[in-house]
Amino acid sequence: MDTAFRKINIDKYDEDILLPAELYDPDPRTPAQVLADARQKSAAVRACLTRGDIAGALAVALDQYPYGEGVDEAKALTLSTVLLILNSTKTADIGPLVRTLTQDQQDTLMKYLYKGMALQATGDQADVTGSVMLGWHGGLTDVAGVGCIGRVMTDRRTV
Repeated sequence: MDTAFRKINIDKYDEDILLPAELYDPDPRTPAQVLADARQKSAAVRACLTRGDIAGALAVALDQYPYGEGVDEAKALTLSTVLLILNSTKTADIGPLVRTLTQDQQDTLMKYLYKGMALQATGDQADVTGSVMLGWHGGLTDVAGVGCIGRVMTDRRTV
């Protein structure tokens, strides 16, 4: 039996195909700029953590996060930076820290929590334990509500 017809990509003949990059506005920065910004943020976050300014470190890490295609290294660096912040925070400080964030920053934090949980599930990430992620998720949901989860799940700009 001939099964070659099953290997034809019929979507390439469709004129109305919707590409993932068309679902959101692209990042105006070049991939090199995004990586440079991620490295600069990582250094700034480490400086904030050294001073004990966890709220400042969170604000720096969650502003202008890398998204889109071609910025995988910047995404990984930013994720590890955010996970460093999460790991260095006491459980009692989570609620007050989340309250200092804007709604966009809270949504971005939820994206990083889900990204970290996904990496935990596959065994790729050993920087932060699941209990730390769940503690942050609970604290963030208490402050931001479940609307934060809905906004993150429907946003096409993935971290």
